[in-house]
Amino acid sequence: MRTLLVTGGAGFIGGNYVLRSLSQDEHLRIVNLDLLTYAGNLDTLRPVMDDDRHIFVQGNIGDARLVRELIERYQPVAIVNFAAESHVDRSIDGPGAFVETNVVGTLNLLQCALDAWKNLPGAEKASFRFLHVSTDEVYGSLGESGAFLETTAYAPNSPYAASKAASDHLVRAFCHTYGLPTLTTNCSNNYGPYQFPEKLIPLMILNALTFKPLPVYGDGLQVRDWLFVNDHVDAINAVLAKGRTGEVYNVGGLSERTNMQVVEAICDALDDRRPEASQGLRRKLIEHVTDRPGHDRRYAIDCNKLMDETGWKPSVDFETGLQQTVDWYLENNAWVKRVQDGSYQGERLGLGEP
Repeated sequence: MRTLLVTGGAGFIGGNYVLRSLSQDEHLRIVNLDLLTYAGNLDTLRPVMDDDRHIFVQGNIGDARLVRELIERYQPVAIVNFAAESHVDRSIDGPGAFVETNVVGTLNLLQCALDAWKNLPGAEKASFRFLHVSTDEVYGSLGESGAFLETTAYAPNSPYAASKAASDHLVRAFCHTYGLPTLTTNCSNNYGPYQFPEKLIPLMILNALTFKPLPVYGDGLQVRDWLFVNDHVDAINAVLAKGRTGEVYNVGGLSERTNMQVVEAICDALDDRRPEASQGLRRKLIEHVTDRPGHDRRYAIDCNKLMDETGWKPSVDFETGLQQTVDWYLENNAWVKRVQDGSYQGERLGLGEP
């Protein structure tokens, strides 16, 4: 049995990683460390909560005693770090929490991993990996052409992006200074099942479903590359298996769309599935609102390095992935209801002063 220590495994990407990885590998065990903040949801993990190969631990990646105890007890062959505060709008309102989790928490994980790694016997020491999951937002904003490479200079523009950039630099430093075998992945915008509805796609699905206004920031022509979450999971496992230590791998969906194109596609999908003749077409619900402060104009990922070195490539195009995502939210109202009964009711974030 091969054991991974996964942090943030009750969140959107981490939860999908746990579910998919366990379903694909019967010889895999995952120790799942998650603090269960507002975006962590044990309902996501319901399919594996009774599985002996899934060990859930509620706790903070900044708790050195707990992290050391888990590493010593379960002897993971790798640590996969998803744990992060991840919403740009929330980082505008409260950057301190992002520094605490994304920077200080990652530093603690690295220190605990390094201390354990140094004491491993030869073969186990050689095969150990620390994989850090990051974002394309660390690179800043692109013009109308070009794409982010792994060698693109960092230029983060939001407190969230700055905190992730800092954690990326710490991961690199622990590899180059201490020899810790690290890997870093920088992904584009994820979408798919179990995403907390503060993010664009689930928020628009749920608002459009009940004919609430669909707030689009600015002119809505900001461009993002969209990556289906299960393709991201497969990319992470490909990097874990085949990536060269000390390297960075960009992960993209090869699916650039403007925010307006995304929202319009959601409207059309719901009009097809849940038409309401008395309400008319849902595109009329779109409202342009004040743009996000410092909103990056365009992101695009060049993931040729990942594809060339590991053989991974996206399996789902945006149109197919979005249809699957809309269907999932329509079919999982109980999960949605429990989230909406919690701390978030769809309100606008990111307009306050830090």
